[in-house]
Amino acid sequence: MSIAVEIKNLSKHYKNVIALSDLSIDINQGEIFGIIGPNGAGKSTTLKIITTLLTATSGSAKVFGVDVTRNPEEIRKMISYLPEEAGSYKQLTGREYLEFMAGLLGLPNEESASDIVKRGIDLAGLGERIDDRTKEYSKGMRRKLLIARALMSKPRLAVLDEPASGLDVKHAYYVRGIIKDYVREKGITVLLSSHNMLEVEYLCDRVCLLDEGRLIDIGTPAELISKYSAINLEEVFIKATGSALPQMGSES
Repeated sequence: MSIAVEIKNLSKHYKNVIALSDLSIDINQGEIFGIIGPNGAGKSTTLKIITTLLTATSGSAKVFGVDVTRNPEEIRKMISYLPEEAGSYKQLTGREYLEFMAGLLGLPNEESASDIVKRGIDLAGLGERIDDRTKEYSKGMRRKLLIARALMSKPRLAVLDEPASGLDVKHAYYVRGIIKDYVREKGITVLLSSHNMLEVEYLCDRVCLLDEGRLIDIGTPAELISKYSAINLEEVFIKATGSALPQMGSES
């Protein structure tokens, strides 16, 4: 199986803060790979290094054999990135936003911008609301539009930071379905981060657990659940990190 992302001994330090410490993982082509852990675990730092937004203190990262530090422009041609805090242009309609973003892409010879926009509209699933201004969208509708933007160009690697963060059940379910179905259909590779471990358990082929910038374990959800005799990935994380559970009130 081909390697899509190769991370070797990756570290990121900010003065006295270690955001990431000696991380080494391989991500296979065509899989959905999840990085899970609490806030501050190093998830977003890892994604930003891979997407060329941050420079590592030490170690290396390659995407389809291309070094992210030495060839950042080549990396950006192969990937799409959706940060957790991403927004849309509020005065544009959903359709205009997708048209604008498609115009920024280096388009493959066999596709036009209109082909990509049509795919984005289909992915967003907003119906007639695609022609409303995005300032009128709910958070869930806006996130669906942003996920469509990230996937519509069929990137070799889609990097998604907390793709369903803060969404209600209905919109989170739709977003997860888009990711899972589209990856299977198009054969792209997805790297995503989340603190929602049950979501990752549903979506991902394999996951790695990060805590305080360190790799704790890696495997398929089923492998990790079996290894730690757990009922789900939340319990895996508690057991793997030795985290103390909150104490329930005791009877007097």
